[in-house]
Amino acid sequence: MSAEIQMSSAEDVVEFPYRAMSSAAISSLVFAALGLLAGVFFWPGLGLCLIGALVGLIAYRQIRRYPEEYDGLKIALAGIALNMAILLTGAAMHTYVYLTEVPEGYTRVHFYELQQDASQPVDRPTQRAVEIDGEPIFLKGYIHPSSGSGLLKRFILVPDLGTCCFGGQPKSSDMVEVTLGGGQTTRAGLTKKKLAGTFNLNRAPRQVTDFDNAVFYRMNVDIAK
Repeated sequence: MSAEIQMSSAEDVVEFPYRAMSSAAISSLVFAALGLLAGVFFWPGLGLCLIGALVGLIAYRQIRRYPEEYDGLKIALAGIALNMAILLTGAAMHTYVYLTEVPEGYTRVHFYELQQDASQPVDRPTQRAVEIDGEPIFLKGYIHPSSGSGLLKRFILVPDLGTCCFGGQPKSSDMVEVTLGGGQTTRAGLTKKKLAGTFNLNRAPRQVTDFDNAVFYRMNVDIAK
């Protein structure tokens, strides 16, 4: 009788072996969630979904190769599918926004076109800034915290969060003095602003309160988002 019980226990061990849940499969789902949250606001965040899909693929191959050791095949497949769906949908969404966000009659200008090369000994307006003086442009950037809080009608626009929050005093060619027209206001914060209006070079660098460096550029804004 004892021998029969031992044989039965041994059979149970063989028939129902313990399989560890693949950590890579679970990680793939985590990357999908992070990619969704980051990618909605910041398109490079979609790169997390690419990583997630690769991790899911690694998990899938690992489980197929060692089926008696690892579990989670369906989770790995779900991770791959979710990551690819978010990546493709997010890329399409950001592409559509990029192609349609510039109002008619305005020219897209990237902030780096206004920034003087750091290797230059003197900070001065760029040639591109001279070319668009007096022109209607579309420009994106961030409100520098020193501009104030709450609803703002005037503020200093800077190119990125590093310049905005962690870069100390921005250079003169890193700043645009913005005035919103038509009674508009916009809320201060860390979200990127999209502005359409007339760009102008200051005839002489203009000193602005709370900023050590003078401002080269200003912009009278017709549309703020």
